[in-house]
This record gives sequence, C-alpha cells and structure tokens, in this order.
Amino acid sequence: MNPKPTNSTNLTLLNLIRQAIIISVIVCLGIGLNSCHKNSEDENVVPQSKTADQYSADVALRWSGMQLFLLRNSPGFTPPVASRALGYGGLALYEAIVPGLPANRSLAGQLNGLADLPKADTRVEYHWAASANAASAQILRNLYANTSAANKALIDSLERFTLAELKSGNVANDVLERSAVFGKQIADAVFEWSKTDGGHEGYNRNFPADFQVPVFNGSWQTTENGRKIPMQPYWGKNRTFVAANAAVSIPKPLPVSADVKSQYFAQYLEVYTKNKSLTQTEKEISIWWADDPSETFTPPGHSYNLARIAIQTAKADLGKAAETLARTGIAVADAFTVCWKWKYTFNNERPYTFVRRTIDPAWIPFWPAPPFPGYTSGHATQSAATALVLSEIYGETFSFTDDSHVSRLRDLKRNTDFKARSFTSFWQAAEESAYSRYLGGIHTRQDNETGLTTGKEIGKNVNKLHWKK
Repeated sequence: MNPKPTNSTNLTLLNLIRQAIIISVIVCLGIGLNSCHKNSEDENVVPQSKTADQYSADVALRWSGMQLFLLRNSPGFTPPVASRALGYGGLALYEAIVPGLPANRSLAGQLNGLADLPKADTRVEYHWAASANAASAQILRNLYANTSAANKALIDSLERFTLAELKSGNVANDVLERSAVFGKQIADAVFEWSKTDGGHEGYNRNFPADFQVPVFNGSWQTTENGRKIPMQPYWGKNRTFVAANAAVSIPKPLPVSADVKSQYFAQYLEVYTKNKSLTQTEKEISIWWADDPSETFTPPGHSYNLARIAIQTAKADLGKAAETLARTGIAVADAFTVCWKWKYTFNNERPYTFVRRTIDPAWIPFWPAPPFPGYTSGHATQSAATALVLSEIYGETFSFTDDSHVSRLRDLKRNTDFKARSFTSFWQAAEESAYSRYLGGIHTRQDNETGLTTGKEIGKNVNKLHWKK
C-alpha cells in the first residue's frame, strides 16, 4: 500500500482534530482554498441590500472542502455513494440561496420526484451566506451520519465559527436566525427526498452478499485482491436526479472473442501492450486520476474539486459557486447511477481477466482493477458529465491547474510522483481522466469512448434544466 495521502485538505483537518479543533484554522480548510480572511463585503452593509450573488464564495468553498474531507474520512463512501452525497450536498447549498438570486430558478418541480421545497418569505430580510452555512452543515450531518464523533464535531465547529464571523458584520440577529432556519429547512427537505432514491445509507451495503455474480464467457471475475462480490451491483436501479438521464442508453460492448483477429482481442491486446511501455509522464497521468477510495476523496470528489478550482480561478461569487457545485454534484451523481446500470447489464470482464486467460497468465496491470465490471468506464462517464456542466458555466475554453493531489507523498510502489496537471478546457481534463484508466491497464478504449459519449449526454440533460428565469 502507498503511504497515506497528505493533501492540504486532509493535513489541515487532521491537525485540527489533533489540536482540539482550533476553530480559527478551520476557516482555511479546503483544497487550495485561500479564504483565511474576513470578507470586507460581509461587513458594514445592510443585509437586504445584498442579493446572493453579491456575497463572496467563501462559505461555499469552506463547506465543499469539508465534504471532500468527509468523503475521505468516513467509512463506506465508495465512488457511487460519494457521488450521491455530492449531488445532495450541492443541491441543498443552491436551494438555500436561490431565492436571493434574481436570475435563477429553484429546481423544485424540475428534478425527478422533487415536487416542492420550503419557500423564503419575500416580506422579510435574509442573509444568504448564513442560509448557505446552515443548509450545508445540516445536509452534511444527515448524509454522513456514520462518520466519527470527531468529524461530527468538526461540522458543528465550522458552522458555529462561520456564523460568528457573519455576526461580526452589521447584521441583525433576527435576520441571521431567520436565514439559518430557512437553510436548515431546505436541507431537511432535500434529505427527506433523498431517502426515497434507493441509495439511502448506501455506505452500509457496498458489497451485498445476496448478489449472484453472473458467469459466462467474458464475464467479470474476482479481482486480484480476492473480492468476490462486486461493488454496488444494484446502484443502477436508483432514481436519477434528472428524469431524462434514466433513459440514457449505450451500445452493447463488442462480442467476446479470443480470436486474435477480432476487434475484442485487439482492444485488450492494446491495453496489455501499452501497459508494458508506459513513459514516466503516462505513469503520472495514471496515478493522478486513480483516486483510490481508500486513499483519496474518490473520483467524483476529484470532479467536485475541479468545480471548486473553477470557482476560485474565476473568482466566482456565492451564487455562481452554488450553481457550479449543484450542477457538478447532480452530474456526477447521475453519471454513476447510469454507468452502474450498464456495468451490471453487461457484466463485462476487465483487461486483467482477458489478458491472463488469452495472452499472458502472469500479467499484472500498472493499477489494480477496481471490484466491478468494466463496460463502461465510470471515470470517463462522470468526467465527461462534469466537463459539460462546467463548460456551460465557465466557457469551453478555460485554463486552470488541477492541484488536487500535489501534497501526496510519492507512490513508491510505482516510482511516481503526484504532479499538478494543467488544462485549457474542462473537456481536455475529462479526456485525460478517461485515458488514465487505459494507461492504468484497467479499461479498454471501448469502455472509455462509450463512457465519454454517455457522460456528454448526461451533462447536457443537467444543463437543460431551467437554471435561469
């Protein structure tokens, strides 16, 4: 196993816990978050004079950073479970401030089965940062009910500290209290709706013993670590956030064949051949996007962090930040539901199975295969969906640096460092994310190409929601 990761989020928060949760430092949490300051615009203002887009994104960044920390440090948050939590976390944040966004619409009545949500009283004043703070704290308490007592205390501490910071400005207590009550009402309503999607407390059933693994020529087989039950085999039956995404379909994978002249054989041979000649840069790409759930905040967490990086790079306001996180959370959540549906429809074998059976019995891929079927690629699907929604907000050309893992220790087993990756578009990042799984030796081109195509459709459906009036 690799040494434990030491990215800036985990180091900061773990040190906070060890030091009895030093509240003044909690404000600085988050990957790449440079918000260790009071917002002058939150002080000496009349609350009713500010719409939600007139606040800084600091509250959204703090809480999204907290959620990434919880993903890494709470048991059972495998990629599908993590994606779902990000969807509801982003939605609660957005709905807590959308009454204060003159140009935006609520998603109530638009999302699958979400008929209504609590309404803000248009006759009174609200402080939208306070609403966002309360909603985020409340939804995370509910979504991460199984996390440690120390982590629960950390949620409480961040909420109290942020509220105290807001109180230091020229804001009436009744306005802050009303705003916090509204935020918690939104979070509670979103959480109640979440309980009916099929994934509630999914962290308790990642590998259900009652699942019968299909056996046929070309079927998924036990992984190198001996995992006999694949991960979340029923996840594809969950309700999607966007109804249209439940209807997204994909083509059947290539017909299974050991004939050296077949397309199927060629796909797996290509993976094997490439895996034996990786350059150092290709190794860096592979481990950068691996996002092993036991070591990081998972692949959907990586996408969520790209959203956070976009917010910081563009210096987005609270309104834009909340919409960014909501779109990204919904996109990755639906991407995993749709992808898992098709994974367990076809139960397609991984390269390590086919290569060992037909080409090289002793082959060990550069990266160990995850415990679930191959077709299609979850990385490709969710990365493409993320790219579509972020491009809609920030443009198809957007330069940024992904520094998600720069503080992780060198991967000694693979003799590779974690080096930041720079991109000129979100789609470029999505393509590299998909390609990384081919380089790792765990996905074929058909897995990646179909995943990217499917993810595009999912992202488009998220963008088709009526976000604006």
